[in-house]
Amino acid sequence: MHQLTVQKLKEWKDSNTDYQLIDIREEHEVDDLSMGGEHIPMGEIMGKLDRISKIKPVVVHCRIGSRSTAVCNALSVAGFDNIYDLQGGISEWVRSIEPSLGKK
Repeated sequence: MHQLTVQKLKEWKDSNTDYQLIDIREEHEVDDLSMGGEHIPMGEIMGKLDRISKIKPVVVHCRIGSRSTAVCNALSVAGFDNIYDLQGGISEWVRSIEPSLGKK
């Protein structure tokens, strides 16, 4: 598992880097605030490994980073070596990169 800052993720987005973004928060959290990507709730992710790329970088995020760290560790144990944990989660993304996303 690798750590990824929101600034680096923004660089990837701006340069059209091919990566998979997975939001592991619960449905109601995603409904309130989303930065796009694929939604696979934390409790379902180990049963949906076929939906996770083994080729391109996979960025996993939650609200602040604690759940995504646990999921990233589990995915690493499951054999994924292309997993990136978004430091600070969507909260850090909104705070540092896209404040307007948090204003609904």
